[in-house]
Amino acid sequence: MLPHPFLVTVMILAIVAMYVLPRKHMIWPLFICAFLLPYGQGFYIAGLHFFILRVLLMFTWVRLAYVKFFSGKNLVSGGFNSIDKVFTLWAIFHSLAFVLQYREMGAVINQGSFLWDVLSAYFLLRYLIQDEEDIRRVIKVFAVIAAVLAVGMVNEKLRDQNWYGYISSIPLVPLLRDGAIRAQGPFAVSILAGTFGATLLPLFLWTWKDGKSRLLALFGMVAATIITVTSASSTPLLAYVAGIAAICFWPFRRQMRPIRWGLVLLLTTLHVIMKSPVWFLINHIDLVSGNSGYHRAMLIDQFVRHFFDWWLVGTASSPTWGFDMWDTSNAYVQEGILGGLLGFIFFIAVISRGFARLGNARRAVDDDAKKQWFMWFLGAALFSHVIAYFGITYFDNTQVAWYTLLAIISAATLPILGAQTSPALADGPAFDEPLADAYRPLASPQRKGLVPQMGPANPRFAPASPSAGPRQGKYASPQIGKRLK
Repeated sequence: MLPHPFLVTVMILAIVAMYVLPRKHMIWPLFICAFLLPYGQGFYIAGLHFFILRVLLMFTWVRLAYVKFFSGKNLVSGGFNSIDKVFTLWAIFHSLAFVLQYREMGAVINQGSFLWDVLSAYFLLRYLIQDEEDIRRVIKVFAVIAAVLAVGMVNEKLRDQNWYGYISSIPLVPLLRDGAIRAQGPFAVSILAGTFGATLLPLFLWTWKDGKSRLLALFGMVAATIITVTSASSTPLLAYVAGIAAICFWPFRRQMRPIRWGLVLLLTTLHVIMKSPVWFLINHIDLVSGNSGYHRAMLIDQFVRHFFDWWLVGTASSPTWGFDMWDTSNAYVQEGILGGLLGFIFFIAVISRGFARLGNARRAVDDDAKKQWFMWFLGAALFSHVIAYFGITYFDNTQVAWYTLLAIISAATLPILGAQTSPALADGPAFDEPLADAYRPLASPQRKGLVPQMGPANPRFAPASPSAGPRQGKYASPQIGKRLK
């Protein structure tokens, strides 16, 4: 099986670009293959699937291995942090539970591919996104990608025709539900297409507020809105509204703990007084015609009722739980069914560590409103994904957008929280040179005696000071030092 010649050509050009471009521009070919090429296209060789993105990752990691060997630099900025740890444990326990559930060679091969796709994509993004400059660049690329997708999805909506149907197995005629065309672009389904756009909105809003590249931010916001609306699905609309609502909670940022506990108390009270369990509130959310809120509520209900079926190593019997229960359109339920209780817990832990790092970083820069806003917008983007996960599982390349946000959170919080590893691992930024120059030693900008400066004046580096408190070193944060003193 061979993909369309056009797709093969783009893949080859992307591989070449990954070898000749410097690190800061490698995000372009990666995102083009992840978000602008149709999902599920690849080569089938000797019983194995080599999807386009998977092939690109393979060749890219050959370059990274070469860079690591000749430079000796740590490829992951700041070393292995708490998000990296729980993310890796989630992937391992997810795969282990799946293999133990089915106990056959096909399951081993399947989960080997899963581990490669997940870990190689995530840690490649950790290598590519190391600081605020990289974050800005990634968001700009997202804006261009979203603008291209928006044009295609508008074409679907107006002409009832998906361009990607000519070069892939994606249907040429988009899905029609209750009289509404559900545009899907290159994604597996329309819900994933809309979710991709909706969850990008907070990032574009931060770029606008930051004051840099406002025109591109405006294009991104318009494109994200178009993608969300043309998908004609409730889940993307909820994620879109959730991101905006989270931003609106900025005035209450110092009262979020009582607000969270108040929400828990409210849901508990409703669960006690309602005739149905509290998760059946989902059934009453009807944003577009033809939504399946009742199915999602029933999915959670059966998931809870069949806890002892899936808690150990997941279950293969979920389709027998009720009508249409094979359609696990809820990421939390899906993690329990495939990964068991440990997979479910570590999936939640990834989200929890993301919020924790953002919250700790925001409090550490309490005297810098600009940096606080940055953390808050990232938290809004994370919350948008959390809401989207109640209505869909990321089973196509939308996962790359999720991994990108996690990498952005790690890079954004690193200068504030400091490196979370030993000095032997946190030896400065990753190597940033084309492959041909990989053997040349680079002088790290974070030389001995220099630390990132977080104050309002925000010079890039300033001499280390004894007043920095107990936490000394190249990544020590003056604000954290003052708080620890």
